[in-house]
Amino acid sequence: MRRRPASNVPSEQMEKGAGKHHNTRICFLASLSAMFWILLLYFHFVVLGSSTVNEPVTLQLDPVNADSIPTHATDAHQSESHLKTPPYRRIENHPKSIPDHETNGSQMNPSLTSTPSRVEENYPFIRALRTVENKSDPCGGRYIYVHDLPSRFNEDMLKECRSLSLWTNMCKFTTNSGLGPPLENVEGVFSDTGWHATNQFAVDVIFNNRMKQYECLTRDSSIAAAVFVPFYAGFDIARYLWGYNISRRDAASLDLVDWLMKRPEWGIMGGRDHFLVAGRITWDFRRLTEEEYDWGNKLLFLPAAKNMSMLVVESSPWNANDFGIPYPTYFHPAKDADVFIWQDRMRKLERKWLFSFAGAPRPDNPKSIRGQIIDQCKKSNVGKLLECDFGESKCHSPSSIMQMFQSSLFCLQPQGDSYTRRSAFDSMLAGCIPVFFHPGSAYTQYTWHLPKNYTKYSVFIPEDDIRKRNVSIEERLLQISPEQVKIMREEVISLIPRLVYADPRSKLETLEDAFDVAVGAIIDKVTKLRRDIIEGQTDENFIEENSWKYALLDEGQREVGAHEWDPFFSKPKDGSGDSGDSSAEAAKKSWKNERRDRS
Repeated sequence: MRRRPASNVPSEQMEKGAGKHHNTRICFLASLSAMFWILLLYFHFVVLGSSTVNEPVTLQLDPVNADSIPTHATDAHQSESHLKTPPYRRIENHPKSIPDHETNGSQMNPSLTSTPSRVEENYPFIRALRTVENKSDPCGGRYIYVHDLPSRFNEDMLKECRSLSLWTNMCKFTTNSGLGPPLENVEGVFSDTGWHATNQFAVDVIFNNRMKQYECLTRDSSIAAAVFVPFYAGFDIARYLWGYNISRRDAASLDLVDWLMKRPEWGIMGGRDHFLVAGRITWDFRRLTEEEYDWGNKLLFLPAAKNMSMLVVESSPWNANDFGIPYPTYFHPAKDADVFIWQDRMRKLERKWLFSFAGAPRPDNPKSIRGQIIDQCKKSNVGKLLECDFGESKCHSPSSIMQMFQSSLFCLQPQGDSYTRRSAFDSMLAGCIPVFFHPGSAYTQYTWHLPKNYTKYSVFIPEDDIRKRNVSIEERLLQISPEQVKIMREEVISLIPRLVYADPRSKLETLEDAFDVAVGAIIDKVTKLRRDIIEGQTDENFIEENSWKYALLDEGQREVGAHEWDPFFSKPKDGSGDSGDSSAEAAKKSWKNERRDRS
């Protein structure tokens, strides 16, 4: 009888066959071999693997699930059940891993693990970074979370608008979402729509109302690229600058940081992803001492505030937690067409004056060059002067100011009481090429909004050349060829969209306005900081007193050396990293001179 191969015989038949004992030994040896390899693999991956869990590994994370990301500005209208999913979970050990008050670069470089949940524990902002990878989400990497502050930090101030300025009735200027009353185009200087009598210090409320229209708001702070704090810091200090002690001036700022630091959103990065806006110059928030006679409050010197970014109409060259944004102009377009029509009109204007200046002398300031500039304007046949002083003056008329700027090729912009002036933005809005005399008036201030190559859109004449009467402004400007003037004017006109604040009740379709530029820059700043934290990169050579230099560096450039503008920003003698008494005096004079702009 012929046997079948053993492989085809059922096991019960094999046990009865002649190969019974032989095959049993084979099975036993195979089992031992399998057991040996199982034990070997277990020892390698489990026992040995556990001893190397703290070794750094390459960061590998799954992309954020698009379904878990709130969609654009409609987040504000989502149901409560959706807003609570997924629930916010504060990472208790994270604030310890990010040192407080680190504003420049990261000192944090914890070891990563191969477990994604462990990585998220070390970096609670990782979901926000991963939103960029969702290509179907137009808001990926651009979400903004807005703190729901108690009304005492913003809206209550507007209800008491008469207290916002000692000399100016701010109530009318806070109407129309902060734009102020509409301007009538009686003399044909403006467009028919979009023009308002806007106060130069109204950015607090304008910016906040523009944020309400931002297309990528979210209620899920874990995916936010940045966190906005809608505190009316400029309005707050304006109430108490004169006749109030330092306790009253500091009260709201101390209350604010106390409120913020108790919020779970603060724990994500210790406030370094937070930003706020103040429509005043930085010196109003940089009181150096606790003396009652000293100027302003100490908001920007509070440890928590040093972690945040504050957008102001004039920043400090020696500090890294404030950033310059444009003063508001009178023009607030509601749609792209409003901008295009205005730009085209500025290109076609006949400009009969070579240069012009609108301003008042500063006889109490021996360093001011305004007196010499006014003298040169008066003596020139191609210069136009609009003298500003107390009492009735055409300088108080937006129509008169804009008409002069529109009829001039160049507009002189010396320092005001402080470095900057609103007039610089009014002139560029009119297509007039600005002439600056100090780099702090624009070049080191508005690096987000203006080209780093200042020669493309402006003329620079050092103050000393005017002070020592070494330069004739007329002769200097006549040296620029008509072809070059045309190129420079076109550059100025092309900048107009990013220098104006669109009507907060609407949204430009394709153009970016001053608000969009500022928000984009803040998002880029926070995103870079987060990536640096993950990569363990630090900037140990950062010198805060040279902040203005870093703002002018090209992408990827790190070396900071001698600069042509060093003499303009020499370190203060008091070694404080601030301009000391001079800044306080400048702020005080600037505030007092708001009387010139009263209506």
